[in-house]
Amino acid sequence: MGRATLILGGIRSGKSAFAEKLAGERRGPTLYLATGRPVDSEMEERIRRHRENRPATWRTLEAPLDLAGPLRQALAAEDALSVILVDSLDGWVSNLLLKHEDDPAPTLEALALFHIQRLTELMEESQAEFFLVSSEVGFSLVSPNALGRRFQDLLGLVNQAVAAAADTVYLVTAGLPILLKGSVNGPVKGPVIEPETGPDFS
Repeated sequence: MGRATLILGGIRSGKSAFAEKLAGERRGPTLYLATGRPVDSEMEERIRRHRENRPATWRTLEAPLDLAGPLRQALAAEDALSVILVDSLDGWVSNLLLKHEDDPAPTLEALALFHIQRLTELMEESQAEFFLVSSEVGFSLVSPNALGRRFQDLLGLVNQAVAAAADTVYLVTAGLPILLKGSVNGPVKGPVIEPETGPDFS
């Protein structure tokens, strides 16, 4: 069984850069699973920058809607893969929401959690190490429109499900990673803020 690390953060927090650094510090063939879609020129530029920042040796797999299916096929075809970087879960949630925008909220939530369960089961079965990037929406204001609120609610559920399954969880703020769950696994260059031991409320 491999290990799974979830990296959360706000927009421009440095979460993707931190995830790429963690993945780059590991040894072995690496697969970058991209969920972003080039829906406009701004998104195309974002994707271009991310692609240029990645090592040329990394393989890229685009999976905007089905995460576990293409990833399982890639792991079966490339049994030497040892590192998987998924960037990002919020991009995937956005794609899923836009495709099923007319579905009732309970139906869409069940669908999203079904996909995440398939992904976490794959992480448990695989010997590869997983790094998953997602936006933290819990600190932002409630969206003024219905679609934005649905996105926040859905991503919050997805983040909680993945965090529960992950061995390690970081929150990145202003480029500084804060360890929320687990322990530092392997070398991490740069400061890592570890949580202080708080009172026992049990």
